Amino acid sequence: MSSRSGRVTLATIAASAGVSVATVSKVLNDRRDVAPDTRALVQSLLVKHGYVAASARRRAERPPTVEVQVNGGLCAYVTEILKGVIKAGNEAGVAVIVTDGDGMTDGGTAWARALVAAERRALITVCGEPSPAQLATLSRARLPVVVVDPVDQPQGLVTSVGPTNFAGGLAATQHLLALGHRRIAYLGGPASASFSQARMHGFRAAMEAAGAPVLPDHVRMGGYCYDDGLREAAVLLGLRPEPTAIFAASEEIALGAVHAAASRGLRVPDDLSIVGFDDTELAVMASPRLTTVRQPLLKMGVIALRTALRRAAGEEVESRHIELATELVVRESSRAA
Repeated sequence: MSSRSGRVTLATIAASAGVSVATVSKVLNDRRDVAPDTRALVQSLLVKHGYVAASARRRAERPPTVEVQVNGGLCAYVTEILKGVIKAGNEAGVAVIVTDGDGMTDGGTAWARALVAAERRALITVCGEPSPAQLATLSRARLPVVVVDPVDQPQGLVTSVGPTNFAGGLAATQHLLALGHRRIAYLGGPASASFSQARMHGFRAAMEAAGAPVLPDHVRMGGYCYDDGLREAAVLLGLRPEPTAIFAASEEIALGAVHAAASRGLRVPDDLSIVGFDDTELAVMASPRLTTVRQPLLKMGVIALRTALRRAAGEEVESRHIELATELVVRESSRAA
């Protein structure tokens, strides 16, 4: 029989096949304990009656979802990336779910299993990566992972999107060298972070090519937030000889350095030139406006979402790491030595 709404039920199929409702349910769930002839009969009746399971109807009625896990809060850098992800999601008809990365950072697999149970199409992470155990769980479920500007070089089937960090560090330092600076310091993010290491290597390459010495105390690695820049720049400016310029590996570090200089009575750029890295709205809101290396954050978000969907569709991507070009933007925080 049919339901009062006219929708075909399991009972309808069972009665037509001369089997129990439980047997029809087993066929729907691809259980192995059903005789081949019975299975074939039930499947043919399911097709004939156009039966669609309730769970399948619910999945068909809602748009596919991609989850974005964010670690460290919604700073200006992360917000720009999210704008790109959401923009690309709207274009593709995909819902974007943004959550914090607390579950990811505990290292357990319960978080990964929850993502699979929620039927996410793909996972994008910003400022962090899943643990090896979590990645193994996601891989078994064929849930693709795309990491934006990875802290560590991703392994296995993870795809990453980021800027040309080495080239950006090189360009920032060459700019300061061209202004006549030779005592240039580097303020980096965590020493273990691959993006910070790459920016530092670009800094060192430019200094070496120019024959400018890098003093051991002029390279400091910490975090990539404002308070880190404030603290580490205060140490740098207490040295003798003190640097005449600072290349900071993030915009927030650079802003911390600006305020550390001001607290010592130093003017930027008259007494100290500072170059940052990111080019978010903070760069033009700062006083003075910040010279910085622009990484295409919005485009990185767009590429991350599109790449995640391609992988979810089983397409091959050209590279496991996609690099987008950086660009030096000169403003008022740097001047001739």
